[in-house]
Amino acid sequence: MSTELVREVAPVALQTQSHYTIKRPWFSFFERTFRVFTNDGQLIMVVKHPVFKLREEFKVFADEAKTRPLLLVKSKQVIAINFSYEVFDIQTGQELGQVQKKGLRSLIRDKFILLDPAGAEIGYAEEQGASLLRRFIPLLTSKHAIFINGQQVAFIRQKFRFFTKEFDVDLQPSQVDPRFVLAVALLALMAEAKREDRGGSFGD
Repeated sequence: MSTELVREVAPVALQTQSHYTIKRPWFSFFERTFRVFTNDGQLIMVVKHPVFKLREEFKVFADEAKTRPLLLVKSKQVIAINFSYEVFDIQTGQELGQVQKKGLRSLIRDKFILLDPAGAEIGYAEEQGASLLRRFIPLLTSKHAIFINGQQVAFIRQKFRFFTKEFDVDLQPSQVDPRFVLAVALLALMAEAKREDRGGSFGD
């Protein structure tokens, strides 16, 4: 577990936030822990993503002790080229949206299609920059962008750090729930981590 101080205070209205930081330890074995912080350093999301699991399903919590569940992310398939994930509000059971990984398209550049709860396409998330070169040199920092209805609503930029993977996330106002946008960002970074764990190989 990270030894850095984690500050937790009152719940944050995510609609009022425009900048976040996502951190995870550089090395992990059985699970990858991602923490999402506001611009002032408050912890707002924690997710422990299992490494060895056929059907991916995990919860996103609002606190380190995992007493305040926020989101449930479920894979719709066990084995597939184009994985689809459903994102739910745990408290209400409401589906916030779906994320479909474009397996073949992601051999060179990770791409995810974003769908609303009814299954209609509303946008996409895509790796930016020298994506192919990063397949061979994982130490190069990554960038991702999220688009909704043709407009960029989020940009994720990795900052080089020793011992920790750190990413700046800048959000623009949109009609999409910011929790869904952050879930998309986390799924993109999980796909990247999975590829790095496999030695920088192509695909998932």
